[in-house]
Amino acid sequence: QVRLVESGGGLVQAGGSLRLSCAASGSIFSINAMGWFRQPPGKQRELVATVTSGGNTNYADSVKGRFTISRDNAKNTVYLQMNSLKPDDTAVYYCNSQVRFVSGPRVEYVEVWGQGTLVTVSS
Repeated sequence: QVRLVESGGGLVQAGGSLRLSCAASGSIFSINAMGWFRQPPGKQRELVATVTSGGNTNYADSVKGRFTISRDNAKNTVYLQMNSLKPDDTAVYYCNSQVRFVSGPRVEYVEVWGQGTLVTVSS
């Protein structure tokens, strides 16, 4: 009932910038936290940044000062502005959202993941 669609990945040189977007769609009642995770090649998925419905943000130490997460509640969309990119930022980036959705007469909760978008930073 709820789907996340990501966009904005690609190939960029070290020092460059990219902006990722993730839009939620479906029978959405409300969205709590939204966030970005990433999985570098051969490594486990890790937290990048999260933002609550009230706008409170949290960042991994490795991206503080370089990445900015934001959201547009009216559009059910979360963004990740990535500046000063490094080769170590190369990964598949996944959007995550905690969503309350309408299911018949009820409102239910689900944690949803996007399909992932590849970011490659060349040195």
